[in-house]
Formats: sequence, C-alpha cells, structure tokens
Amino acid sequence: MRYFPNPTATVAAVAAMTLALLAACGQKESAEAPPPPPPAPVVAAAPENALGKSIFGKTCALCHAAGVAGAPKPGDKADWGPRIAQGNEILYKHAIEGFTGAKGLMPARGGGAALSDDEVKAAVDHMVALSK
Repeated sequence: MRYFPNPTATVAAVAAMTLALLAACGQKESAEAPPPPPPAPVVAAAPENALGKSIFGKTCALCHAAGVAGAPKPGDKADWGPRIAQGNEILYKHAIEGFTGAKGLMPARGGGAALSDDEVKAAVDHMVALSK
C-alpha cells in the first residue's frame, strides 16, 4: 500500500487505480464522476496566553516548576483538580493576597510585589490551562 501525505495526490492516485482496475476488468468508467470529498474542517487554535506564560516563566516557575513549598506543578491534574474546582476567583485571591494551606505557602503575588493583579491572573490562567 502506498502512503500519500498530500490529500490531492491521494485522491488522484485512487482515481487512477480505480480506472486501471476498471480497464483490467473490461469495464468503462461511469459517466458521472464521484463528488469531491468535503473540505477538512478548520479548527481555530485557542489563543495563547503570552502574558501568563511570560509571568509564569519569570516568577511563578521558581516554585511551581519544582513543587517548592507545596506549589502544584502545572500539568499535575491530581494536585490542580481540587484547586481548579474552587473556581478562578479563589485561585486569583490566593495568588494575589497569598495563602497558607495544608500543603504549603503561596506568597502574595508569587513574591513578585511589582506584578499587577491582571498579570497574576494571567499567570494563574496559564497554569490552570496547562492543568485541565
């Protein structure tokens, strides 16, 4: 079996093989050509949270990448699941104001005192998106 990475080439190759098989069997092709295949659906990618990714890399990753002081690692669904279930407003509040929980300490603004509320929220959104 051949592999055709180009869909147009694949359709043309299948048509050529079909005609060859029909000719070998002594049959003629039908007067009506089959309808063309429907176009592939276009799926828009979710916009990247560039601000959140940047803030995470500069500030949050210091603890969250290694799980320092109980910080949940992005992508750890078991650790993030209960936090995400509380809702974004609670996550934002704990990240902005700081929080001491059973697993450890979250310093206010992740220790980045100069970060705005919107920057902290963007970083939280980034980590949540990685952890769903």
